[in-house]
Amino acid sequence: MTIPDLGSDLPSVVLRTAIVYVCLVLGFRFLGKREAGQLSTLDLVVLLVIANAVQNAMVGQNTSLIAGLIAAGVILVLDLILHAAADRWESLRDFLDGEPTLLVDHGMILFENLRREGISDRELAVALRQNQLLSAEEALFVFLETNGQISVIPRRDGDGAGAPDLDGASKDPATRTKGSGSGFFRRRLRRPGRLSGGSG
Repeated sequence: MTIPDLGSDLPSVVLRTAIVYVCLVLGFRFLGKREAGQLSTLDLVVLLVIANAVQNAMVGQNTSLIAGLIAAGVILVLDLILHAAADRWESLRDFLDGEPTLLVDHGMILFENLRREGISDRELAVALRQNQLLSAEEALFVFLETNGQISVIPRRDGDGAGAPDLDGASKDPATRTKGSGSGFFRRRLRRPGRLSGGSG
């Protein structure tokens, strides 16, 4: 399969930029939920390399000022259109934003969910300390939101406490979950609209 190489005239710049934008949106959508403040050094290197790599893909050999302005304008217009469409169609918004991921359930760390989302034990510990908690056992729920933030819901008096073993299994059978356990609690805790409160 051969992908045709578009030219460097202005209409081709528009098409090139649109293709690159859509590909990057889909790529970052499936790579996980990370906000800018949580990017590691490796994440920043990847972003810088990608930015340099797609520059020529958008404008080709056309390095004129007008070509660069058109490419930037296409990105801004597509971004506005995509946000407007996501606000109008909930299914599209759910596809672009994804779902919050449950990381801690009644004090039990869901290690499989952490690995799938690329969240390290250190990052989870930092999020807990930022909420004045010293361990996951003190949290009722911890979510990785669709905007990349980690939300911590501390235990309150009367909440059941099933302290996890070192291997992550709960000592209390009532608090154990099958699989990730995220679907059930998302349905119980999810409210209409976006959990994260962001616009995309």
